[in-house]
Amino acid sequence: MATAFDAFYIRAASRSGGQRFCVHHAPRGLPARGVVLYVHPFAEELNKSRRMAAMASRAMAQAGFAVLQIDLLGCGDSSGELSDAGWSDWIEDALLGADWLMNRYPGLPMWWWGLRAGALVASQAAQMCPRASSLLLWQPALSGKLLLNQFLRLNAAAAGLLDGSAKEAMARSRQALAAGDDVGVAGYRLPAAVAVGLEQAVLQLPERVRTVRWLEVVAREPAELLPASLAQVDKWNADMCDAQTWAVSGPAFWQTQEIEDAPVLVYTTVRALLSPAGLKSGE
Repeated sequence: MATAFDAFYIRAASRSGGQRFCVHHAPRGLPARGVVLYVHPFAEELNKSRRMAAMASRAMAQAGFAVLQIDLLGCGDSSGELSDAGWSDWIEDALLGADWLMNRYPGLPMWWWGLRAGALVASQAAQMCPRASSLLLWQPALSGKLLLNQFLRLNAAAAGLLDGSAKEAMARSRQALAAGDDVGVAGYRLPAAVAVGLEQAVLQLPERVRTVRWLEVVAREPAELLPASLAQVDKWNADMCDAQTWAVSGPAFWQTQEIEDAPVLVYTTVRALLSPAGLKSGE
């Protein structure tokens, strides 16, 4: 039986105002195990990953977690356009969703769940959260600068530009962003207020986070995490953090041409949440 969910809007108190669209999956069974806030990626990656986020939210709720999915300013069904948003607005929106969960379910462990750029937003918001919490990371971006470069390359690739022309196009886009202008990215208008925050963002371990569950989807067999990811996790573990990793085989659903599922990722995510001591990668 499918887990019941509620769809509603929360009014934002930030300078941007407006409403944020939310989907709440209530936990099944008592007592509830914890609360999970999902912070999505942006632009077309948000749309491509909607189905997977919904599948995982239902699975987490069936396992006893309360899950809230919130559309950030200018994204999805929330107020505004992407061009209206700023990186700081997204941090505030993530905190808004966390406050809703913590007020609705007081005293329960808090998980920040981020995919791609959403992992950067989640880690920064968790740094500002007064409650000790944990990170659940799906394909996290280590550096916003690298992620921004990937998005800017999409324009050059879509235009069929050669290597030299592509570099010139990216340089023009960066100049426009530096001047405070919007640039087109994969059919969206990327505002400078988002791009600057994204470029400066680095995945860091928040002070009150001591538990991390890091999951990546890999197309090849055997599935292994990227060396840079392993290095980051080793660094966090050396800082007395319980950071565990899993690599699963599946499609890069956030960027595939058609909407695709990675059911093994959903299953493994629930196992990760239910294992306080952690599991070895690949178990």
